[in-house]
Amino acid sequence: MKLINVGFGNAVNADRVIAVVSTDSAPVKRIVAQAKENHMLIDATQGRKTQSVVIMDSDHIIASYLKAETIFNRVDSNEGEGVIYGE
Repeated sequence: MKLINVGFGNAVNADRVIAVVSTDSAPVKRIVAQAKENHMLIDATQGRKTQSVVIMDSDHIIASYLKAETIFNRVDSNEGEGVIYGE
């Protein structure tokens, strides 16, 4: 199982990630609001501004303070390794 660090020691299963998106667009903001309403939002921001959203195959939405590009770079830099975990 590969884990992707989404900030503050929080990690998600890389095999279950559908997308990592920026929060700039209105559709993403609606997805986050809907997930919060349905109790499917996991807030991994530790009170900081949400800069990216990780969409999981279980319909859970994870809010992260890291930029989407930072998460992409972590995945790319550790493509062959078992754990993608660094801060």
